[in-house]
Amino acid sequence: MLNRVILIGRLAQDPELRYTPQGTPVCSFTLAVQRPRGGEGVEREPDFIPIVTWQKLAETCNSYLSKGRLVAVEGRLQIRSYEARDGGRRRAAEVVAQDVRFLDRAPGSQASDPAAPGFGQEASLPEDDLPF
Repeated sequence: MLNRVILIGRLAQDPELRYTPQGTPVCSFTLAVQRPRGGEGVEREPDFIPIVTWQKLAETCNSYLSKGRLVAVEGRLQIRSYEARDGGRRRAAEVVAQDVRFLDRAPGSQASDPAAPGFGQEASLPEDDLPF
């Protein structure tokens, strides 16, 4: 079976870094991805897709990404259910990213900064660091 998602889009807001009770970093952000055209004269609409990254990849995304940055995300689609504050059950769909490729440079970043992932550089999560 295959569960693989590849998206290219822009961050709709700055990433949010949190930590699990065990201290594992988790970063989430929303990626705005344009839908294919529906026909001539039809305006393209974006889909806003929630993305989740874990561990070192989460810290890297939080450090170097910001609203408006162009990225490619590769990961898997995850559907989870949770209990809402009103007591009802809800479902949420999100992409759990294993690779994030930065497709542009941050405004004001220096091309010679070796620590900052830049155009075409990949930030990935090693297989042995996966949280599942």
